[in-house]
Amino acid sequence: MLKKVLLTGCSGFVGRSLLSRLCRDGRDVVACSRAEILKAPSEARYMQVAGLDSSTDWAPALDDGEVVIHSAARVHVMHEQTSDPLAEFRKVNVEGTLNLARQAAAAGVRRFIFISSIKVNGEGTAVGAPYIADAQAAPADPYGISKMEAEQGLRGLAASTGMEVVIIRPVLVYAPGVKANFLNMMRWLHKGVPLPFGAIHNRRSLVALDNLVDLIVTCIDHPAAANQTFLVSDGEDLSTSELLRRMGTALGKPARLLPVPSWMLEAGATMLGKKALSQRLCGSLQVDISKTRELLNWTPPVCVDEALRKTAKHFLEQQSK
Repeated sequence: MLKKVLLTGCSGFVGRSLLSRLCRDGRDVVACSRAEILKAPSEARYMQVAGLDSSTDWAPALDDGEVVIHSAARVHVMHEQTSDPLAEFRKVNVEGTLNLARQAAAAGVRRFIFISSIKVNGEGTAVGAPYIADAQAAPADPYGISKMEAEQGLRGLAASTGMEVVIIRPVLVYAPGVKANFLNMMRWLHKGVPLPFGAIHNRRSLVALDNLVDLIVTCIDHPAAANQTFLVSDGEDLSTSELLRRMGTALGKPARLLPVPSWMLEAGATMLGKKALSQRLCGSLQVDISKTRELLNWTPPVCVDEALRKTAKHFLEQQSK
């Protein structure tokens, strides 16, 4: 078992959970983050970095390292202020990633695991036509483009250096402490607000954080993971209507769903300048994880309902404070 791991982004939503799992598994972890790390496992060693770009010196963290798990990134910015968002994403997600990877290869790291994004595949699918891992990339926004370019650079580096590269593209990740639209849906359900999503028959893949972490850990040692790209989900796709009903059950608040046609919701959202939000709520985005299952002999260890119960429990505990 490869034990010495450098983890970037350990203060993030995925990184915190991954760090805890690595320490429980007895890995020798060097955890790196720009932010101060609070309530972190005492078993890990820590390195605070000033930033993630082409000039970051990773030498102190890479000493005798065997595996790098790179989860740090510049992610979606709600109210982008820069005049050239793609250039800003490239500084961190492309130049910063490849700088780390080059130093890792030079230091003798055996495997580099890159947490990418389903946005490399695109923004949506037709129902019943899921993305597959090895399909042609079709990113539609600066974040997705930057992740695609990082993947391309990593594959070239793997070919020229022999360092193994593993790419994982998650769909929407949820868990206790989830933010954004997922949190808003829980708030609406908890308040008993009638929601106009009773006639939405889309299909969306989601992934519980515990399932994502389990796959990442599997990819540390599995020989078949070398130089592969994997998609990851819970293995069960839900419509927005079904997700709300099952989330309501987890919260103990039955969903009050009104059967408004999806075309009316999409038209209204477009008029209000919320087209992207309507795509996430009414559109489909499915992934096929058969390659992940078969090549790694991997099955998501946590089912959707169990993950929703865990997420809802944390939400209710926070509401009672």
